[in-house]
Amino acid sequence: MTDPDWRMQALRERIDALDERIVALLNERAACALEIGEIKRTVGMAIYQPGREKAVLEHVRQVNAGPLDGDAVMRLFERIIDEARRLERVVQQAHDAKTSE
Repeated sequence: MTDPDWRMQALRERIDALDERIVALLNERAACALEIGEIKRTVGMAIYQPGREKAVLEHVRQVNAGPLDGDAVMRLFERIIDEARRLERVVQQAHDAKTSE
């Protein structure tokens, strides 16, 4: 294997390992969001909290050191937040269906 081939393979292996860590972190984050969703449900809060979403997006933009620019990081986190909110809704619907039986 030539040096560029070896380097590319090594980088791809590193990306695979990083992807595994990202997936684990996303699932850990989702678990926290579900716990927050449960608290919201018990106190009667809406799932969508625009002020909190804005604060999260500002925070990730602020801590971003690149090479992704701030807009790219915000778009990624908008999607992460959307999926967390969707998961909260699914759990809420399951809870509502269970309590209406």
